[in-house]
Amino acid sequence: MKGETRRILSAFLYPAVYVSLIWLIHIIQGIWNLDFRTLGVYPLSFSGLRGILFSPLIHAGYDHLISNTLPLLILGTALFYFYRELGLRITLLSWIISGIWVWVFARQSYHIGASGIIYAWAAFLFVSGVIRGHPRLMALSLLVAFLYGSMVWGIFPMRERVSWEGHLMGMLAGIILALFYKDTGPQRKAYSWELEPEDEDEEIDPDNPPYWMKPTTSAHDTSQKAKKTKPPGKESPDYDGRIKVKYHITPRKSKKDGKE
Repeated sequence: MKGETRRILSAFLYPAVYVSLIWLIHIIQGIWNLDFRTLGVYPLSFSGLRGILFSPLIHAGYDHLISNTLPLLILGTALFYFYRELGLRITLLSWIISGIWVWVFARQSYHIGASGIIYAWAAFLFVSGVIRGHPRLMALSLLVAFLYGSMVWGIFPMRERVSWEGHLMGMLAGIILALFYKDTGPQRKAYSWELEPEDEDEEIDPDNPPYWMKPTTSAHDTSQKAKKTKPPGKESPDYDGRIKVKYHITPRKSKKDGKE
């Protein structure tokens, strides 16, 4: 139990540090009356390239920040709990890949916020659990779909001031990473009947064939063989293998003859 608690706390630590950092940055921005939005991604501009690194740390307001906090904590904890060896790698790649795609394909505006990371985490957890077939990971996929399935509407241009491009690029990055790392991390247990059979073209040693190719003798074959075997001394060609018994009957004398 202690080990499980330690693992949960360890998984929670990573998203907690990230959330603490973005809250600290936003509080500093408010205290000193600063505007960090210009550090976001601005597509196809040289100065906008810095947003690839800084945009997931910057938020437009407390409403924006609060709406991202809980999903970051829940999805981040799930990611680092079930995919400990991949969690940091998936986060950094999602951060960079989605940022580059936003810089290339998004509309001309500053794109900020951690929503791209949230969409990448959600997509990775869902797709990875489905394609791996692991019972616990599939259950996690269903949980993510239940809690955050409505996020899919965020990838469409329905609200002007929302970076739907960042949502879409984050989701695509998560899907691609789930497919790329499908053989890394926890896997479904392979049962004996699912293992691949041996190569049928493999050469077989005639002097030492596999056990399933060795001839066997059934009870029927043994009885037939016994019938065909001649007992000692019976070499007649007409002998059919059966033992013949001859009886000689002596008539009994009557009492009239004085004899029994």
